[in-house]
Amino acid sequence: MASRINLDRILKILEATSSLEGIQDVIEKVRDLFEIDHIVYHWVDSAGDQYGCGTYSDEWVQRYLEQEYLRTDPVITGCYQRFHPVDWKRLDWSSKPARVFLADALKHGVGNQGYSIPIRGPNGQFALFSISHNCDDLVWEKFTEKHSRDLILLAHYFNRKALDFEPDRAPEQSRTLSPREVDVMTLLAMGYSRAQVAETLSISEHTLRVYIESARFKLGALNTTHAIARAMSRGLIVV
Repeated sequence: MASRINLDRILKILEATSSLEGIQDVIEKVRDLFEIDHIVYHWVDSAGDQYGCGTYSDEWVQRYLEQEYLRTDPVITGCYQRFHPVDWKRLDWSSKPARVFLADALKHGVGNQGYSIPIRGPNGQFALFSISHNCDDLVWEKFTEKHSRDLILLAHYFNRKALDFEPDRAPEQSRTLSPREVDVMTLLAMGYSRAQVAETLSISEHTLRVYIESARFKLGALNTTHAIARAMSRGLIVV
């Protein structure tokens, strides 16, 4: 599975990408790195224009468009209402259109497992970074537990790179984290629990919460995991 060295190399390649077409090449490398069946990134900018890249077959992409599955796909409808990553099993597949869509997706090799990360940009952009694979529930659960942090980081890197190519986009303002905020976010990114972070830095958990909330505000993050991803993608912390 993915190693930190290879992941860092992929992030550097993505950072150096100079076109939307180049993102497609990188996403194929990421799929191979994680040894999964498919990865898809779909971005809608503030003007409503769309861009997508991924590893689904051309046949499935065409089928998806022809059947207008965008209207009934539980991954799209479910993630648009969420801010946090979600396993596809937790989405609502009970309706007849959803079941028809699922059967068709399985027939076209999408995979019986999936995990999606919704991302919202500063000016109304919405993006979705999804991975899918064919395996049993236990294997998938272990995989997502092991790689969720890296996947969230990758999702935000892909989104930031796609936003670089959005016409007339204003530069994103960045605020510097304090040294103690950097310490807190770094330890959290390394997998420390809040209690362990507080103990390591010799501060109370109340003080720790203050640092976390301050970092989240500066980074414009929706939650702590989002803040870690943003801090890492901007080079504010290194793990």
